[in-house]
Amino acid sequence: MKEKDWHKFPVLFSLYIAQSIPMSFFSTVVPVIMRQENYSLVSIGLLQLVKLPWILKFLWAPLVDNKARTTKELKRWIFISEAFYAIIIFSIAFFNLQTDFKLIVFLVVIAFIASATQDIAVDIYAILSLKPSERSLGNSMQSGGSFVGTFFGTGLLLVAYHYFGWFNVLMLLSVFVLIALLPLYFSRKKVPVENAHKERVTLKDLASFFNQKGKLKQILVLAFYYSGIIGIMTMLKPYLVDLGYSVKEIAFMSGIFGTLTAALSAFAGGFIVKKIGRRISMFLFLTVSLFAGVYFWYISDGIPTVLALYIAIGLVWSAYGLSTVAIYTIAMDTVRKGREGTDFTIQIVITHIGSLLVATLSGKVANELGYNGLFGVEALITIMVFFILLYALPKNNQLKKEV
Repeated sequence: MKEKDWHKFPVLFSLYIAQSIPMSFFSTVVPVIMRQENYSLVSIGLLQLVKLPWILKFLWAPLVDNKARTTKELKRWIFISEAFYAIIIFSIAFFNLQTDFKLIVFLVVIAFIASATQDIAVDIYAILSLKPSERSLGNSMQSGGSFVGTFFGTGLLLVAYHYFGWFNVLMLLSVFVLIALLPLYFSRKKVPVENAHKERVTLKDLASFFNQKGKLKQILVLAFYYSGIIGIMTMLKPYLVDLGYSVKEIAFMSGIFGTLTAALSAFAGGFIVKKIGRRISMFLFLTVSLFAGVYFWYISDGIPTVLALYIAIGLVWSAYGLSTVAIYTIAMDTVRKGREGTDFTIQIVITHIGSLLVATLSGKVANELGYNGLFGVEALITIMVFFILLYALPKNNQLKKEV
């Protein structure tokens, strides 16, 4: 790869950090606090509904496609939505989690609307910046950036919450969001937006996406590929709380060790996909998910050792890191010209819908069957996904290696 092409990778890396730090904080730190306050597992599972804007963002993706017709306009969308994101986070710091819980949840939803809008614009930026041969590596930057952001949001900020409290952590969080935008601000490279956007994108393009040949099979893959690990990840921190681990211990085990493992796996995943191709990679990465589910099921039959938990956490986060690279890459491969934001958003929203369903139900399953039962169900779901891949993925060279 030419040296001049490498500028895009740190920019993408930082942009995905910017959006993932707050989301990971609110979706992982708050459940730990809720469990310590004796909220039910069902309530913790339902908290995942704050991510609803990321499910509905396909509705305004055509607007971003239409309005981001130049590099300057595309950057403006990213900066304005992320600045609004930071302002809302800043305002949340002035409320108390115990007494103003409903208001905080409402503000988090508003913040996630801004974050989802920024994500659409960043995805357009990534798709137009990356050549087909760069997509696996580009998506390793995207996934790796998200996981590094999660490392800050769930690891360092969870520890910081323990020492400095809610207000100071939220102040720090809003600053993090803005700092992560600096590489894009200083980047002077243009992306070919002008040549990509010629026709106006409408809501009809949402429906026409599904009318394309072979889309039903792809939708099955997108909807179910993560299903065997999402329930485990949703209930992992409550599981560790119930095993008697402290906030600091959980922060290190999942928030630091887990997310760094995912980040390293995501970086490695880009090279793996580039080397062996999309199809084989998807089967390989799903095998890691199966190992994770089976291992969690095995160790949760009793009281697991610390070493066993670290192995389990490493497996499930590695599976997630690898899987995101594969999914993002095949999603980028199938966007239509001029509809990059809309088409990519539709595909990722499908993965969010499948994940949200599993995450929401995971609390109910764990409440009824226990953690061991939940982990067993997740392993069975992964086996089902293997059959979906056999049915859905093309057996020819359509999912070929990158050149």
